[in-house]
Amino acid sequence: MAWVKTISVKDATGKLAQLYKRILRPDGDVDNIMKIHSLRPHSLEGHMYIYKYVLHHTGNQIDKWFLEAIGTYVSHLNSCEYCFEHHYKGMERLIANKTKSKAIRKAIIADTMMDAFNARQVTALNYAKKLTLDMQNMAEQDVINMRNAGWDDGEIVEINQVTAYFSYANRTIVGLGGSLKGDIIGLSPNKNDKPDDWSHD
Repeated sequence: MAWVKTISVKDATGKLAQLYKRILRPDGDVDNIMKIHSLRPHSLEGHMYIYKYVLHHTGNQIDKWFLEAIGTYVSHLNSCEYCFEHHYKGMERLIANKTKSKAIRKAIIADTMMDAFNARQVTALNYAKKLTLDMQNMAEQDVINMRNAGWDDGEIVEINQVTAYFSYANRTIVGLGGSLKGDIIGLSPNKNDKPDDWSHD
């Protein structure tokens, strides 16, 4: 499951057991990306706070399906199959249109964004791509381009944070050898109106 030791739900004690209880899936287990933190429960807790507040919070103004699409794209750019598959499935569930979801998946893999997204969305995805792969060349013009495409500054912050979060998550799971084995693909803590509810469904 990983290149480092992980602690199972049944063997967890103390703080780790408390955190696992908060993120249990319907089958009574927890996702591998969370289990990979198990030797350092404080980093698991930090990861969940960032994840929930960046991606699953009522303070966001951008449609969650598009935030998931950004995360799916960043994960593909970072060659992170784990996050790509999990968040593609989450996006697919939110869109509730298999044809549209498949078109998005195809566009992400081929890097032909105009095939599945409108021009405003493509501008945001281009920002995410540059921040992920060419960070040293980021410039104020990249934000101006998004502003000119119709994103306001608060939305630009959301796009930035989702892009940054996924690069962190991708490196967490890939860098420690995590896999999809045993996971239920696409579950997430979807209760946006309850920031401290981390239950996965």
